[in-house]
Order: sequence, then C-alpha cells, then structure tokens
Amino acid sequence: MPQTPENPDSSRVQPILAARVALRHSAEFGRRALGIDDRSPRPSVAAVLHGDEAETAGLNAQENAQLRGIRRFGATGAVLMAVGALGAGAQPVLQNPVQGLRFIGLPARIPSVALTLTMTGTVMIVLAWLLLGRFAIGNLHSGPVRRLNRSQLDRTLLLWVIPLSVAPPMFSKDVYSYLAQSEIASRGLDPYAIGPAGALGVDHVLTRTVPTIWRDTPAPYGPLFLWMGRGISALTDDNIVAGIFLHRLLALAGVAMIVWALPRLARRCGVAEVSALWLGAANPLLLFHLVAGIHNEALMLGLMLAGIELALRSIERAGPIRGQSLLLLLSGAALIALSSTIKIPSLLALGFVGMALARRWGANVRAVLTAAALLGGVAIVVTLAISTSSGLGIGWVHTLGTANAVRSWMSIPTLLGLGTGLAGVLLGLGDHTTAVLSLTRPIASVVAAFITLRMLVAVLMGRIHPVGALGVSLGAVVLLFPVVQPWYLLWAVLPLAAWATAPAFRVPAIAFSSVVSVILMPNGGEYQPFVIVQAAIATIFTAGTLIVITRNRLPWRVGTEPAPTAAAAAAAADTPSQPAGDPDAESRGTGRVTPGQGLR
Repeated sequence: MPQTPENPDSSRVQPILAARVALRHSAEFGRRALGIDDRSPRPSVAAVLHGDEAETAGLNAQENAQLRGIRRFGATGAVLMAVGALGAGAQPVLQNPVQGLRFIGLPARIPSVALTLTMTGTVMIVLAWLLLGRFAIGNLHSGPVRRLNRSQLDRTLLLWVIPLSVAPPMFSKDVYSYLAQSEIASRGLDPYAIGPAGALGVDHVLTRTVPTIWRDTPAPYGPLFLWMGRGISALTDDNIVAGIFLHRLLALAGVAMIVWALPRLARRCGVAEVSALWLGAANPLLLFHLVAGIHNEALMLGLMLAGIELALRSIERAGPIRGQSLLLLLSGAALIALSSTIKIPSLLALGFVGMALARRWGANVRAVLTAAALLGGVAIVVTLAISTSSGLGIGWVHTLGTANAVRSWMSIPTLLGLGTGLAGVLLGLGDHTTAVLSLTRPIASVVAAFITLRMLVAVLMGRIHPVGALGVSLGAVVLLFPVVQPWYLLWAVLPLAAWATAPAFRVPAIAFSSVVSVILMPNGGEYQPFVIVQAAIATIFTAGTLIVITRNRLPWRVGTEPAPTAAAAAAAADTPSQPAGDPDAESRGTGRVTPGQGLR
C-alpha cells in the first residue's frame, strides 16, 4: 500500500513559501534598483559628481592683466567669426543683404578665406574660454587659488556675445524653418499639419532657404514659440533679415534668463557662481548655437532655469508655503510649463521640483500625490491657456517625433544601429540598419526612463539636489535620444554646471564642448573637402602663431600657483558681504560661494 505522508499539507505549503520568498527578494531588488532602499556599497551619484566649492580671493594684478588679454583674444575671435560669417555663415538663398556689395560682400566671393576667418575665430574663442577657465575653476582637482569675480565674467561674456549678435546665422539654418512655420501660422493655416512647401509654395522666399529635409514636415515646436513667431511674421512680413534679427532678440532674452538663474542655482547648490557661469553661459556651445545659431533652446532653457530658481526659492525657505512663498512656487511652475510649450523636454524639470516639494511635505505617498496634483494642475492650465489663446491647439503633441527622420551620430542608440547596419553590409549580410534602430531606440528610451525615475526617487529620499538630479536625467535623455544635435547637450550641461563640480563631469563636459564647437561647419552644411583642408591648415598655422606671439601675456603654460598668504585669506574673509535683508542678492566682486539650505 502507498505510504501516507505525515503532513499532508506540506506539499502545498512549500511552493507557497518559495513563492513568498521569491516575491520578497523581487520586491527588495526593485526597491534597491529604484533607490528606495539604498544600501548599495557603491558611492552615490551625488558623492561622485558634487562637492561644495570653497571661498577664494580675487585675482592679483598679474592675473587681472592676463584676464584682460584673454578677454581681448576671445573678442577678436568673435569679430573674425562675424566677418567670416558674411561669406561662410548660413546665408539665405534670397534676400542676402551682402550679395553684390563691393566690400562687405567680399567674403562671399572668397569661400576659402571666409571659412578660414570663421574657423580661426571659432578656435580663438574656444582657446580663450579654456584660458578663462584657469581663473574660474582653476585646477580640476584642487580648484583655483584665486577666482575672477562675477563682474569680470559678465563683462567678458558680454564682449564675446556682441559680435555674434550682429553676425549672420551660423552653424544651422533652423531659423529659416522658424520663419517659414511662423508665416504658416500667420496665414491662419495649421503648422502642425502642413509643411512650408505645401503651405507657402516651393518658390516662396521663406521656403527657398528652409533645408530640403524640412520643407514638407510640420512644425515640431510648441505653441508658445510659434505664437511669438507669428507676431514676428506680422511685423516683418517676408523680410528675412528683420525676422532673423527679432528671433535673435528672443534667443538673447533666453540667454539673459540663463545668466540670471544659473549663478543663483549654483549658490543654492554650494557651487561658485563664476564657475557655473563659465561652464554654462560662457560655453562655446551656447555662444555658437544659441546666440550665433539662434536656436529656440535659449528661450526654453532660460524659462526652465528661471522657473526652477523661483520654485526652489519657495521650497527651501523656512516657514509655511503661503502668500509670497506660494506665489513664487506657482510662478516657478508656470515658467517651467511655459518652457515646455517651446520644447517639451523641459517639462521634466517640473517633476524634480515636485519631488523636492513632496520631500518638504513629508516624503510619503500622500505628499507625492499632492505635489503632483498641484504642479500638474499648473502645467495643464498653462499649456491649455497657451494652446487656446494662440489658436494653434494641441496638434503639436503629434509632431514631437519629426526630428527622428535625422540619423545623428551623437545619439548612442542611433550610433549603435548605424554601426551594426554597416557591419552587416561589410559582412555581406545586408543593410539591417532600420531594423536594428527599431530595437535600439526603444531600449534606450526605457533606460532613460529608468534613470529619470531613479533620480526622482533620489530627490524624494534626500540623497541628491533636484538641480543635479535634473541634469543627470536630461543627460541620459539627450544621450539616449534618437536624435542628438550639438546644442542639445546644453539641456544637461547647464543644470549640471550649477551642481556638478567633480572632474568626472567637468573633464568630459569641457573636452566635448571644445571638440564639438570646432568641428562643425559654420554654414550649417558642407564645403568641398579641399576647401575645408585649406581652411583647417590656415587655421592651425594662425592659431599656432597667435599662441607664440602671446606666450608671455596669456597663461598658456600650466604653472604651480602659490598658496594664498594669510593676509590674502584675511582680506578675502573681510570682504563686505551682501545685506542680510536680501538673501537672494548676488555676491559680486568676491568670488564667494553662499550655499543654500537645499540638498547637495
């Protein structure tokens, strides 16, 4: 006879226990993966990338003289770029204001010389920026012994921006797409349903300069930007030069907001404001692509950073959030929402502001839901108000993937797909690039979403400052985005410039900004190879000659800086601070850092 087991229920209990153990382990793994239960022996992102920057004295007489030389060196480069852009810039096909002119139109008739002038100016600005970094961040490991003050950096930045502000567009022809899409909206047509060729006609003066790839595509920009563009079209009609000028004013307004917000966010994170401005606002990528290139990222990033500063000013204040503090919070959220109606990625900043607010309210599920409801409500109201008031509706949400038609080598998933497709061709297996891209791009999107979710949780748990978490998340989004343009890097570089101080961030950010800034063609297209080679050889020779000439006037050589004396340190400590009644005032002329009370 068969044996009866002593415990007839044991065969059913054991699988249940095993399932419970597996479920518990899965839950623990999920919590640890998301950072909710952070018991990892590895250092956190904040520990790797961030450290508070110490106070320093101002520059001495010799360094001030070198700073003036650096300022003039970069300004000369900016002037050369502006002159060269008359022939090598992204000139319009029609209504070119310099065409046919005897003197001003000369660069357009000598393309090699025009390209050489522009490339030489580009290299000079990048070199001047790197030299300026000696007095902003100093040694990447130990920091500067002395640091230039905010006023000195502002004057330098202004001197470099002015020539580029009056130059023809460079490095991109996107501004002509802005003009054409704005004219479509001005005519009462839907720019989210029809492209410039269909709406304006192929032979229209504005369509002719739009790059061919974008002539039949609808606008990928938000309603706020096209609403402003429609106003510009109403003022300028079909005048391309006037339209470019007004669009550049919008870009400069965005840069001004960046310059206003970045040092305040840096002080909030315990970072020197001049180092943040040097890496962020004075970055050649910003000068070349937001100022000279007239990209609407300037307005998007300016509104986003200003909104973050206002919101954090409310969240990190002592006392309840009501009255003026509540107004600051709502205003900051509204500015972030406005920035997303230019380009949608900036809406991500609202999530990190919400997590910082939820942490203040208790860091629990109820606090997260309450913060999400409040800020989400603001975003919905602002977006609907702009979409309705502009008359453009919400059709823009269906055109956000328009740029995916471009295959960008700077995008990691796209690069993997292109590399795999090329390998298949070389091995005789056929070109499977499209099929591979259909796999790599969704996987990259999931990875970016996971990194963003983990950063959101880290802000809620208090392990990282929301500005730093936003920068890390935008960095993941940019690098894993299907299409990456050089100026997209500023989405991540600007917030990280206000928070990340470690060489692990600054070294690649500086290197990548420098390299990308000098390898792109200033006309937004391609020259004949022999013209590029001629200009490159002349640029190298000219830059080398300038370095030799200025070897004793500019700090080209890396030397060992003496430690500050006790008298210098005491003088720095005794420098008058800002009035106590104005906690948000800037500390000018001291190089000091006034850390905020927020998380590091």
